[in-house]
Amino acid sequence: MVAGRTDHDLIAVVGAGIIGVAIAFELQRRGRAVILIDRDASGRGASYGNMASIAVTEFMPVSRPSVWAQMPKWLLDPEGPITVRPSYLPKLVPWFIRFLEASRPSRVRELEAAGAALCRRVYDDLLPMLEGAGLRNVLSDEGCLSLYTDDAEFRADREHIEVLERFGFPHEVLGGNAIQDLEPAITPKIGRAVLFPQNRSVRDPYKLVVSLLERFCALGGSFKPAEVVGFDRFGEALEAIRFKDGRRLAVSRAILCAGAYTGHLSRMLGEPIPLETERGYHTQIMAPGIAMRHSIIWPARAFMVTPTAGGIRVGGTVEMAGLDAAPDYRRARVLVKRAQEALPNLEVGETTEWMGHRPALPDTVPIIGRSAKTRGIYYATGHGHLGLTYSATTARLIADLVTGATPPIDISPYRVNRF
Repeated sequence: MVAGRTDHDLIAVVGAGIIGVAIAFELQRRGRAVILIDRDASGRGASYGNMASIAVTEFMPVSRPSVWAQMPKWLLDPEGPITVRPSYLPKLVPWFIRFLEASRPSRVRELEAAGAALCRRVYDDLLPMLEGAGLRNVLSDEGCLSLYTDDAEFRADREHIEVLERFGFPHEVLGGNAIQDLEPAITPKIGRAVLFPQNRSVRDPYKLVVSLLERFCALGGSFKPAEVVGFDRFGEALEAIRFKDGRRLAVSRAILCAGAYTGHLSRMLGEPIPLETERGYHTQIMAPGIAMRHSIIWPARAFMVTPTAGGIRVGGTVEMAGLDAAPDYRRARVLVKRAQEALPNLEVGETTEWMGHRPALPDTVPIIGRSAKTRGIYYATGHGHLGLTYSATTARLIADLVTGATPPIDISPYRVNRF
C-alpha cells in the first residue's frame, strides 16, 4: 500500500498501539485491505507500559460523588493518587467542568452500564482474537487480588463491590490465611482481600502488540511509519490522508485511534474531543526476589503490582500535566515504597522507570463509533486505564461498523458527539 494509490477500498488505521493493531487485525480477518499508520514504532506508547491487566471489574466512572469528596485531600498530598501540575491547571478547567457534570447520580448509573456492557464482552472478543493470531498463551490463568488492611478499608471500597454485584461480575471475599495461601508474598497485615478471577493478566503487553502486528503483516497487511498532518475531504466524505513528508494517501475510511494524540487529529477535522492525558508511571523490577502468580491492587494505597514482562511491574497514579511536560519519576518511586508494604520481601533490583499517556475522557467511557461530521472517519479512543481490556471488543465494534454488520451491543453510549 503506497501513497498515491486510488483504490478507495483501502482502510487506514491511524495509531499502532493495542487498540489500532487489534482493529487492523480484525478488519484484515474480514477480508479488508488495511494500512496501519503511526508516527512512532508500534506499541511504544501506553501499550508498552500498561499494567498488563484484563481489568473487567474496573469500569466504574472515576467522576462520582465519593471521588469528589476525596479530591481536595488527594490534590494537596504530593504523594496522593492524583496530582495536577499548577502550570497546566488553566488548560484543564473545561475538562474538569465536564468531569464534574459526569458525576450526577443519574449519569453515573448510565456510565456504569456503558462500561459494564463492554466488560461483559471482553473474553467473547479477546479469546478469538488471540486464537486467530496464534497468541493464546499470552494470557495468564490467575486473577487479581484487591487488598485491605482491615474492615474500615474494605468498607471504603464497598461502593465498587456493590457495582460488581449489581452487574453480576464474579468475586470472592477472602480473609486470614486464605490470602497468603493464594499469594504467599503478601504481608500478613492484610486482613481482607477480594479475588477477581476474571481479571487475568498478559505475560508481556508490548510483545502482544508486536506479535499481533507481525501476524497482521504476515497475512498481507501494511505498516507505514508516518505522521498524519491533515485530511482531504470531498464534500462531507473522507478522500485522503496527508503526511508530514508531503505525500498523500487515498483512502475510503480511516479509524483514528492514536491514544492521547487522537485529539490533535480530531481537531484537524473540526471535531474537537475533550481528550486529556492521564500520565501514568511504572517501575519494572527484573530482580524482585519474590515470585507472584496473581496481580494485586491496594485501593487505599492507589497502586497495582503485576507479574509481567519477565519481572514484576509496579504502577498506578494519575498526573495531569499534558503531553509535553517532562516526567516526574518521584511518582514511580512512591509506588514502589507502597508495594513493599504489601510485599515486604520485594527487592528492587534491575529496574527501569517509565511514564506514558493514557487517553482520558471526562466521563471515563471511550469513544467508539463514526464521526459526526466526516463520512468515512471512525474514532476508537479515550479508553483510559482499560485500553488493553477493551482492545478486542473495540476492534469487534469498529469492524462491525466499517463492514456494515450489526454490533452485538448498543453503541450509542460511546458516540463522539455525546459531550
